[in-house]
Amino acid sequence: MVISFIFCALCIRLFVLQVVEGKSLQIRATDQWTRDLAIVAPRGKIYDKTGATLAVSYTTYNIYVRAREVKNPELVSRKLCDEFSLDYESVYKKATNKKVSESLVKMQVEGEQAQKIYDMRLDGIYLAENTARFYPYGNLLTQVLGFTSIDNEGQTGVEAYYNKTLAGINGFSYVQSDLQGREIGGSLRYYVGAQEGNNLTLTIDSKMQLTVEQTLEKIMLEQKAKAVTGIILDAQNGGVLAMSSKPSFDLNNVPRENLEALFEQSKMKSVTDIYEPGSTFKILTVSAALEEGLTNLNDRFYCPGYRIVDGMRIKCWKTIGHGSQNLKEAFANSCNCCFMDLALRLGKDKFYSYMEKFGLGQKTGIDCSGEQKGILMSKSVVKNVDLARMGFGHAITVTPIQLLSGVACVTNGGTYHSPHIMDSVCDKDGNVEQKANVKTKENIISSSTSHTVNELLEFAENKTGKYTFVEGYNVGGKTGTAQKYKETGGIDQGKYISSFIGTYPADNPKYLVFVMVDEPSAGAYYGSIVAAPYGKMIFTELFEYLGEKKQDESVEVKKCTMPYVEGLSLAAGVDLIKKAGLEYELDGEGDMIVKQLPPQGTVLNEGTSVVIVTN
Repeated sequence: MVISFIFCALCIRLFVLQVVEGKSLQIRATDQWTRDLAIVAPRGKIYDKTGATLAVSYTTYNIYVRAREVKNPELVSRKLCDEFSLDYESVYKKATNKKVSESLVKMQVEGEQAQKIYDMRLDGIYLAENTARFYPYGNLLTQVLGFTSIDNEGQTGVEAYYNKTLAGINGFSYVQSDLQGREIGGSLRYYVGAQEGNNLTLTIDSKMQLTVEQTLEKIMLEQKAKAVTGIILDAQNGGVLAMSSKPSFDLNNVPRENLEALFEQSKMKSVTDIYEPGSTFKILTVSAALEEGLTNLNDRFYCPGYRIVDGMRIKCWKTIGHGSQNLKEAFANSCNCCFMDLALRLGKDKFYSYMEKFGLGQKTGIDCSGEQKGILMSKSVVKNVDLARMGFGHAITVTPIQLLSGVACVTNGGTYHSPHIMDSVCDKDGNVEQKANVKTKENIISSSTSHTVNELLEFAENKTGKYTFVEGYNVGGKTGTAQKYKETGGIDQGKYISSFIGTYPADNPKYLVFVMVDEPSAGAYYGSIVAAPYGKMIFTELFEYLGEKKQDESVEVKKCTMPYVEGLSLAAGVDLIKKAGLEYELDGEGDMIVKQLPPQGTVLNEGTSVVIVTN
């Protein structure tokens, strides 16, 4: 009886060890008599829409030490420290710590250095494959691409957003060892290769990106700006063709020692930063009013330089007023009074309904981390004075990509496309695994409203004649200027954001160009002077790259000379500027001109805006 009981107990125990716990015990045993080194999988490549390589992985090596196999720890430690400029005490501790099977000495060692270590044949030193990221274009697309950590995890940009897509599956190398952890000579070795990550193709066009970034650098230099942002958006499908902010840095030399600067320069400000848009927002206000039948091209508005709403006096930017003007003239003049009227005609319910349709107050869903949704006042607390200010782009904040996506909707015929950076995901053999998830909302406005808005945009940027903004090309656009606010509240005196949105072809836009200049300090701050000329530069380069032919070869913009107007009355100075064929922006409310920009004798294109400052 006792023998039978013992036999049954042994059988049960054997069953538990072999069947129930067999796999876990086998794993534990394998861990005891083998040593393994990870083989890091190469991340997938990143391409632009033309097939140019934007990010690629290459092989590096990690250096490990197995203390139990080190015969001369002093020699090993000295050799490694001399080669990699490491702390001797730290390396020596790893080389003598036999309680640990292996210790990491150095990561991401380049091939030439790794070969040097291998040729030294140091006892107890092992090399394992790793990968590092290389960006062929250096400081191009800093914020869009982002960068990885030393262990190949995406930290910012698409490297972080699509980290799981780009990261592959790591492999490993096993070697049998004795009880002390020493490799058994002639024993079995196991090698499981790493699987490369999937490849990513972006909507970005690197040639357009280069144009934008070179222009932004020029703005930083000439306008002495705190920061600048530029975007080219495909208005027909929401694809981001170029997007950048400056200052930036070289992705192959990430400034990790200055975390504050790294964070600031890594941000995709088109997505993460909100601002008060000013007059570029008027594109959305007029679209809603036109769609509701509350205005038309024959509608007239009188501007005395202000409106009184809810007992408060709200100024037009031109404090002496624009006088009587039709809608097209009011839009070109960027008359605040006109857009206060349109917002009040809409009323807050309709106004808010259209803002929601245009994507304001909500995230666009762009495939970037850290997107902000802007600030739209709660409708329940909005008064007429608030609504009037919203009509011309104040008392409301947006992100650049949010505003530009709304403008794309009203210029492309009325379809809202969510903006996106990823075009497709492919495996290493080129098989498409995923396409961009573009959300669309159709019939936001009618095609006739869209046509009228495009007509207004074309007229606004070509005041001296058709196709004169970019000589011979059908370009439309709108500029904006807005004051900045302190974090504690209240206007931050003397600090502005200047912006420009351009469209091409103006009658049915495919390309939208956005330029935003944060705190220009070279003397001017109006969008027409600080931002629009650089939008023109981007368009000019864009047309050359695309091989676009002029709509009218005969167009020739006349040259004008800036007159001397300092010390003159405002009326006399304006008269001279107009006779010279120039437009003007007015800074101040006095009746005497105390400063002008640019100086007397500067040769300008006809219709160029200049600045006159009054007392």
